[in-house]
Amino acid sequence: MATGKEGTTVLSVRDLQAGGDARAGRTQHFDVLMELGDCHAALGELDQAVECYLEAVELEPRRAGPHVGLGIAALQAGQLDDAEYWFAAAARHEPDCAEAYGGLAIVHQQREDFAAAFDMHLKCLELDTDNLVALLGLFQTSCQMGSFAKVIQYLDLYLQRHPGDTSVLFCLATLYAREGRFENARGCLRSVLALEPTKHEARDMLRQVEEHIRPTEALDALSA
Repeated sequence: MATGKEGTTVLSVRDLQAGGDARAGRTQHFDVLMELGDCHAALGELDQAVECYLEAVELEPRRAGPHVGLGIAALQAGQLDDAEYWFAAAARHEPDCAEAYGGLAIVHQQREDFAAAFDMHLKCLELDTDNLVALLGLFQTSCQMGSFAKVIQYLDLYLQRHPGDTSVLFCLATLYAREGRFENARGCLRSVLALEPTKHEARDMLRQVEEHIRPTEALDALSA
Protein backbone atom coordinates (compact mmCIF):
# COMPACT_ATOMS: atom_id res chain seq x y z
CA MET A 1 0.00 0.00 0.00
CA ALA A 2 1.32 3.45 -0.93
CA THR A 3 0.36 7.09 -0.36
CA GLY A 4 -0.43 9.16 -3.44
CA LYS A 5 -0.78 12.86 -4.00
CA GLU A 6 -2.45 14.90 -1.27
CA GLY A 7 -2.20 11.97 1.13
CA THR A 8 -4.61 9.64 -0.74
CA THR A 9 -4.12 5.90 -0.19
CA VAL A 10 -3.36 3.80 -3.26
CA LEU A 11 -3.84 0.02 -3.25
CA SER A 12 -1.15 -1.97 -4.98
CA VAL A 13 -1.57 -5.22 -6.90
CA ARG A 14 0.15 -6.99 -3.99
CA ASP A 15 -2.46 -5.60 -1.57
CA LEU A 16 -5.29 -6.90 -3.75
CA GLN A 17 -3.64 -10.30 -4.01
CA ALA A 18 -3.22 -10.43 -0.24
CA GLY A 19 -6.92 -9.71 0.23
CA GLY A 20 -7.82 -12.45 -2.24
CA ASP A 21 -5.53 -14.91 -0.46
CA ALA A 22 -7.19 -14.08 2.86
CA ARG A 23 -10.65 -14.69 1.43
CA ALA A 24 -9.50 -17.93 -0.17
CA GLY A 25 -8.01 -19.08 3.14
CA ARG A 26 -11.21 -18.20 4.96
CA THR A 27 -13.29 -20.19 2.46
CA GLN A 28 -10.92 -23.17 2.68
CA HIS A 29 -11.08 -23.10 6.48
CA PHE A 30 -14.89 -22.98 6.31
CA ASP A 31 -15.00 -25.99 3.97
CA VAL A 32 -12.68 -27.98 6.24
CA LEU A 33 -14.82 -27.17 9.29
CA MET A 34 -17.97 -28.29 7.46
CA GLU A 35 -16.37 -31.56 6.38
CA LEU A 36 -15.13 -32.24 9.92
CA GLY A 37 -18.54 -31.38 11.37
CA ASP A 38 -20.27 -33.74 8.96
CA CYS A 39 -17.81 -36.54 9.77
CA HIS A 40 -18.30 -36.12 13.52
CA ALA A 41 -22.10 -36.01 13.06
CA ALA A 42 -22.03 -39.21 10.96
CA LEU A 43 -20.06 -40.95 13.74
CA GLY A 44 -22.49 -39.73 16.40
CA GLU A 45 -19.89 -37.40 17.94
CA LEU A 46 -22.36 -34.56 18.38
CA ASP A 47 -20.33 -32.33 20.71
CA GLN A 48 -17.40 -32.24 18.28
CA ALA A 49 -19.75 -31.69 15.33
CA VAL A 50 -21.42 -28.75 17.10
CA GLU A 51 -18.00 -27.17 17.81
CA CYS A 52 -17.09 -27.35 14.12
CA TYR A 53 -20.42 -25.97 12.93
CA LEU A 54 -20.35 -23.09 15.46
CA GLU A 55 -16.87 -22.11 14.30
CA ALA A 56 -18.10 -22.27 10.69
CA VAL A 57 -21.01 -19.96 11.61
CA GLU A 58 -18.51 -17.46 13.02
CA LEU A 59 -16.57 -17.54 9.75
CA GLU A 60 -19.59 -17.37 7.42
CA PRO A 61 -22.65 -16.27 9.45
CA ARG A 62 -24.89 -15.96 6.38
CA ARG A 63 -24.24 -19.43 4.97
CA ALA A 64 -27.03 -21.96 5.53
CA GLY A 65 -24.81 -25.06 5.74
CA PRO A 66 -23.53 -24.79 9.32
CA HIS A 67 -26.96 -23.73 10.57
CA VAL A 68 -28.45 -26.87 8.99
CA GLY A 69 -25.68 -28.94 10.58
CA LEU A 70 -26.46 -27.48 14.00
CA GLY A 71 -30.17 -28.15 13.42
CA ILE A 72 -29.52 -31.79 12.58
CA ALA A 73 -27.29 -32.20 15.63
CA ALA A 74 -30.02 -30.69 17.83
CA LEU A 75 -32.58 -33.08 16.31
CA GLN A 76 -30.34 -36.04 17.04
CA ALA A 77 -30.04 -34.83 20.64
CA GLY A 78 -33.83 -34.46 20.93
CA GLN A 79 -33.60 -30.66 21.34
CA LEU A 80 -36.53 -29.59 19.19
CA ASP A 81 -36.50 -25.90 20.13
CA ASP A 82 -32.81 -25.56 19.27
CA ALA A 83 -33.32 -27.50 16.05
CA GLU A 84 -36.16 -25.19 15.02
CA TYR A 85 -34.00 -22.13 15.75
CA TRP A 86 -31.11 -23.31 13.59
CA PHE A 87 -33.23 -24.54 10.67
CA ALA A 88 -35.20 -21.28 10.67
CA ALA A 89 -31.91 -19.34 10.63
CA ALA A 90 -30.72 -21.39 7.66
CA ALA A 91 -33.96 -20.67 5.76
CA ARG A 92 -33.71 -16.97 6.62
CA HIS A 93 -30.15 -16.69 5.29
CA GLU A 94 -30.76 -18.86 2.20
CA PRO A 95 -34.48 -19.03 1.29
CA ASP A 96 -33.76 -21.66 -1.38
CA CYS A 97 -32.17 -24.11 1.09
CA ALA A 98 -34.31 -27.25 0.80
CA GLU A 99 -32.61 -28.92 3.78
CA ALA A 100 -33.73 -26.08 6.08
CA TYR A 101 -37.40 -26.65 5.26
CA GLY A 102 -36.95 -30.41 5.48
CA GLY A 103 -35.51 -29.97 8.96
CA LEU A 104 -38.37 -27.71 10.03
CA ALA A 105 -40.81 -30.33 8.71
CA ILE A 106 -39.25 -33.01 10.91
CA VAL A 107 -39.42 -30.71 13.95
CA HIS A 108 -43.14 -30.06 13.35
CA GLN A 109 -43.77 -33.74 12.68
CA GLN A 110 -42.18 -34.79 15.97
CA ARG A 111 -44.40 -32.24 17.73
CA GLU A 112 -47.38 -33.81 15.91
CA ASP A 113 -48.16 -30.51 14.22
CA PHE A 114 -48.91 -32.34 10.98
CA ALA A 115 -50.36 -29.38 9.06
CA ALA A 116 -47.17 -27.35 9.56
CA ALA A 117 -45.03 -30.41 8.78
CA PHE A 118 -47.00 -30.99 5.56
CA ASP A 119 -46.38 -27.41 4.42
CA MET A 120 -42.65 -27.60 5.16
CA HIS A 121 -42.28 -30.96 3.37
CA LEU A 122 -44.03 -29.42 0.35
CA LYS A 123 -41.71 -26.40 0.42
CA CYS A 124 -38.71 -28.72 0.57
CA LEU A 125 -39.98 -30.73 -2.41
CA GLU A 126 -40.67 -27.59 -4.42
CA LEU A 127 -36.95 -26.83 -4.12
CA ASP A 128 -35.72 -30.43 -4.40
CA THR A 129 -38.15 -32.87 -6.01
CA ASP A 130 -35.65 -35.75 -5.49
CA ASN A 131 -35.56 -35.36 -1.69
CA LEU A 132 -36.67 -38.83 -0.59
CA VAL A 133 -36.76 -37.95 3.12
CA ALA A 134 -39.20 -35.11 2.45
CA LEU A 135 -41.21 -37.30 0.09
CA LEU A 136 -41.69 -40.06 2.65
CA GLY A 137 -42.33 -37.45 5.35
CA LEU A 138 -45.05 -35.96 3.18
CA PHE A 139 -46.57 -39.42 2.82
CA GLN A 140 -46.56 -39.95 6.59
CA THR A 141 -48.15 -36.57 7.35
CA SER A 142 -50.75 -37.04 4.61
CA CYS A 143 -51.80 -40.34 6.21
CA GLN A 144 -52.29 -38.46 9.48
CA MET A 145 -54.31 -35.70 7.77
CA GLY A 146 -56.20 -37.71 5.14
CA SER A 147 -55.04 -35.40 2.32
CA PHE A 148 -53.50 -37.33 -0.56
CA ALA A 149 -53.81 -35.47 -3.89
CA LYS A 150 -50.59 -33.41 -3.64
CA VAL A 151 -48.65 -36.37 -2.30
CA ILE A 152 -49.65 -38.57 -5.23
CA GLN A 153 -48.45 -35.84 -7.59
CA TYR A 154 -44.98 -35.69 -5.99
CA LEU A 155 -44.69 -39.48 -5.75
CA ASP A 156 -45.49 -39.73 -9.46
CA LEU A 157 -42.87 -37.08 -10.30
CA TYR A 158 -40.26 -38.91 -8.26
CA LEU A 159 -41.04 -42.26 -9.86
CA GLN A 160 -40.68 -40.80 -13.35
CA ARG A 161 -36.98 -40.34 -12.51
CA HIS A 162 -36.58 -43.34 -10.16
CA PRO A 163 -38.96 -46.02 -11.48
CA GLY A 164 -37.30 -48.80 -9.50
CA ASP A 165 -37.78 -47.32 -6.03
CA THR A 166 -40.02 -49.93 -4.41
CA SER A 167 -40.52 -47.98 -1.16
CA VAL A 168 -42.06 -45.08 -3.09
CA LEU A 169 -44.06 -47.44 -5.30
CA PHE A 170 -45.50 -49.08 -2.18
CA CYS A 171 -46.39 -45.68 -0.68
CA LEU A 172 -48.11 -44.71 -3.93
CA ALA A 173 -50.06 -47.98 -3.95
CA THR A 174 -51.19 -47.28 -0.38
CA LEU A 175 -52.47 -43.82 -1.31
CA TYR A 176 -54.25 -45.10 -4.44
CA ALA A 177 -55.97 -47.76 -2.34
CA ARG A 178 -57.09 -45.18 0.22
CA GLU A 179 -58.47 -43.05 -2.62
CA GLY A 180 -60.38 -46.05 -4.00
CA ARG A 181 -58.24 -46.13 -7.15
CA PHE A 182 -57.69 -49.87 -6.94
CA GLU A 183 -56.56 -50.44 -10.53
CA ASN A 184 -53.75 -47.92 -10.04
CA ALA A 185 -52.85 -49.52 -6.72
CA ARG A 186 -52.72 -52.98 -8.35
CA GLY A 187 -50.35 -51.69 -11.05
CA CYS A 188 -47.97 -50.23 -8.45
CA LEU A 189 -48.01 -53.38 -6.34
CA ARG A 190 -47.33 -55.61 -9.33
CA SER A 191 -44.33 -53.40 -10.15
CA VAL A 192 -43.10 -53.73 -6.56
CA LEU A 193 -43.39 -57.53 -6.67
CA ALA A 194 -41.67 -57.71 -10.04
CA LEU A 195 -38.67 -55.99 -8.42
CA GLU A 196 -38.97 -57.61 -4.97
CA PRO A 197 -40.89 -60.92 -5.23
CA THR A 198 -40.48 -61.63 -1.49
CA LYS A 199 -42.00 -58.35 -0.27
CA HIS A 200 -44.81 -59.88 1.80
CA GLU A 201 -46.59 -56.62 2.67
CA ALA A 202 -46.95 -55.83 -1.03
CA ARG A 203 -48.36 -59.31 -1.71
CA ASP A 204 -50.83 -58.96 1.18
CA MET A 205 -51.99 -55.55 -0.02
CA LEU A 206 -52.33 -56.82 -3.58
CA ARG A 207 -54.62 -59.58 -2.33
CA GLN A 208 -56.82 -56.99 -0.58
CA VAL A 209 -56.85 -54.70 -3.61
CA GLU A 210 -57.87 -57.53 -5.93
CA GLU A 211 -60.77 -58.37 -3.61
CA HIS A 212 -62.08 -54.87 -4.31
CA ILE A 213 -61.49 -55.16 -8.05
CA ARG A 214 -62.93 -58.68 -8.55
CA PRO A 215 -66.66 -57.76 -8.23
CA THR A 216 -66.23 -54.90 -10.71
CA GLU A 217 -64.47 -57.16 -13.20
CA ALA A 218 -67.28 -59.76 -12.81
CA LEU A 219 -69.92 -57.11 -13.56
CA ASP A 220 -67.98 -55.92 -16.58
CA ALA A 221 -67.77 -59.50 -17.88
CA LEU A 222 -71.54 -59.97 -17.50
CA SER A 223 -72.35 -56.73 -19.31
CA ALA A 224 -69.92 -57.43 -22.16
